[in-house]
Amino acid sequence: MRRAKIHRKTKETDVTVAINLDGRGEYKISTSIPFLDHMLTLMAYHGRIDLDIKARGDTEVDYHHLMEDLGITLGAALEEALADKTGIARFGQAKVPMDESLSEVIIDISGRPYLVYRIGKRSGTVKDLPVSLFEDFFRGFTNNARINLHIIVHYGRDLHHILESIFKAFGRALKGATMIEGSSVPSTKGSL
Repeated sequence: MRRAKIHRKTKETDVTVAINLDGRGEYKISTSIPFLDHMLTLMAYHGRIDLDIKARGDTEVDYHHLMEDLGITLGAALEEALADKTGIARFGQAKVPMDESLSEVIIDISGRPYLVYRIGKRSGTVKDLPVSLFEDFFRGFTNNARINLHIIVHYGRDLHHILESIFKAFGRALKGATMIEGSSVPSTKGSL
């Protein structure tokens, strides 16, 4: 069973993430940030990964702490669920459109965290959520999942559509990288 449950509590946030990599895309997500709930729902559904997330934070101050800590906790849950990574595909890639937007996400579960984030529009808000905070979310995720993650937006106009195409592609690429396709660790070193 490739599952994990991680709880992270600080003076600023309280985040619990349960993940099932072999799920059916079922989700129960409550972060107190409705747009973030929507994005994580898309990731779970299109990645066929079960997610149960409960997160609260000092959003009256700013959304930054909660966004970053959620990325950290989700990344740690993925790392734990993958265990020794035996049999995984390791690499995953997806290109997903959303109306006028097209995003591509490429993942290498390498044990070496690195984020490439080329989305073009880094400023602006969706409702009252600064879109710049999604980079902090993905950096927290990447560093704690210990993966190499490339997010590239080829084009797009509407920030909602851009982020929706990113999260759908993220879910699909993650599913591809974590699926079981062999019986050994996919590395000439013998470990990831």
